[in-house]
Amino acid sequence: MIEIKHLRTIKALAQTGTLVKAAEWLHSTSSALSHQIKELEQRIGHPLYIRKTNPLKFTAEGELVLQLAEQVLPKIQETESRIQDIRSQGQGQLRLAIECHSCFQWLMPAISQFHKTWPMIELAFNTEYMFDAMPGLADGELDLVITSDKFESKDFHFEPLFSFEMVLVTSPEHLLAQKKFISAEDLKQQTLLTYPVDAARLDIYKYLLHPANCAPKQVKRVDQTLMILQMVTANLGVAALPSWAVVEYQQQGLISTIPLGAQGLRSKLYAAVKQRQKNTPYIRSFFEISKSTSLNNLSNVRPLND
Repeated sequence: MIEIKHLRTIKALAQTGTLVKAAEWLHSTSSALSHQIKELEQRIGHPLYIRKTNPLKFTAEGELVLQLAEQVLPKIQETESRIQDIRSQGQGQLRLAIECHSCFQWLMPAISQFHKTWPMIELAFNTEYMFDAMPGLADGELDLVITSDKFESKDFHFEPLFSFEMVLVTSPEHLLAQKKFISAEDLKQQTLLTYPVDAARLDIYKYLLHPANCAPKQVKRVDQTLMILQMVTANLGVAALPSWAVVEYQQQGLISTIPLGAQGLRSKLYAAVKQRQKNTPYIRSFFEISKSTSLNNLSNVRPLND
């Protein structure tokens, strides 16, 4: 008795307030919508809204139909989007941005394996969102973001990848290089080298400096990991980096690493996607390949299940 076209008409009428504006909304004519409404009213046996009222007022029957439209139409839209996802799952593009700027060490092998598994999916990096990529995901410019910044959201899914140890990196000659662990007080007279992001998003601030109400003497922002390490080796500052990202330099004797805090500091890494895309087959495959590649190739990383 009630058809989808009726639900769309009633929803448009409720949103716009007049039949003329509802017709514009639906790219139709007011006479066509008037005919639809009269047809449905005849089937129901009662008017759906009171004519010549401003603002428009629905009858009890009209309110029930409107409630049905608000429940059903979003589900139809979601189903149509999922069908489109299924149609395109074997081909297309996965647009990716990375907020973890040391991630290339494990991500490149993961991408190589992903390409072998899904040769029809073009994986493209977007460098416009280097330090704050979630807005790009929200706007539809990106499909997936590698990030440490998980937050509660009904729109995004954060797939846990792995946890890893953050360490303070110094030159071998630095006074802090001999300490068993680094306290917040130890950094008050230091130049801290960080990526150009807000301090509130950096783990060394969130879990070490801010709880102790401490701050480094100076902060220098550097946008490349290699440049940070070069400045550290030149004794121009210290930096908090993932332990797996600096193993090679430590083995060469170019740097020293010290745990952050008496218990150490572990960070977490996630792959963020939109909720409706989290079960897309090639995206699920990217999740699993990323997890296995990192756990098999990186030192001191652990599975992450939260």
